[in-house]
Amino acid sequence: MLWDYHDMKHRMRPADVGIGLGSHDIGVAVRAVELYDAGTVPLLLFTGANAPTTVKRFPRGEAVHYREYALERGVPDEAIVIETEATNTAENFELSRRVLQAQGIEVSSAVLVSRPYQERRAYATCRKLWPELDVICTSHRPPIDEYVVGIGDVDFVISMLVGDTQRMTVFADAGYAIPQEVPAEVQAAYERLVNAGYTSRLIR
Repeated sequence: MLWDYHDMKHRMRPADVGIGLGSHDIGVAVRAVELYDAGTVPLLLFTGANAPTTVKRFPRGEAVHYREYALERGVPDEAIVIETEATNTAENFELSRRVLQAQGIEVSSAVLVSRPYQERRAYATCRKLWPELDVICTSHRPPIDEYVVGIGDVDFVISMLVGDTQRMTVFADAGYAIPQEVPAEVQAAYERLVNAGYTSRLIR
């Protein structure tokens, strides 16, 4: 239920830049390279420093590892911009915009590339903090069972799903994101998982 809720189901269209949001999931870079190879975007911007959930997986920083993945798969260096300081989704957008401005790169549209269960929050946050940017969302989204195998920790994935669902409401209330409807069945699924103990990613 939560996995499907966070899928924005946007249809891809050409955009000025693909913005890959830092996380523990190399699938962000995988999907970003697919967009570049398909001609959907001419430029990739990877954003992210490190977080407790990513430092062991990407010790040099999320954006740095994403860039290395893209280079290894043939994306030219001049088609990649990195932002290496952001530690949360709001900073991903605020600092990415600053990096683009500093390099004299003007963009009016973007494809936001995130982990599968961050799509909706990425969209809501970007629309609040960068409202003039025309955005659609996507992710590397295998079936959930395959995704869990790739990450290697089912409890971690469920806890992240629960945490991102909570953040939809908490961040909107705090003014960091535009409100998103949370259907009753999604709220019920969220509460069931919280009651089952998947609380490690909740904001207290």
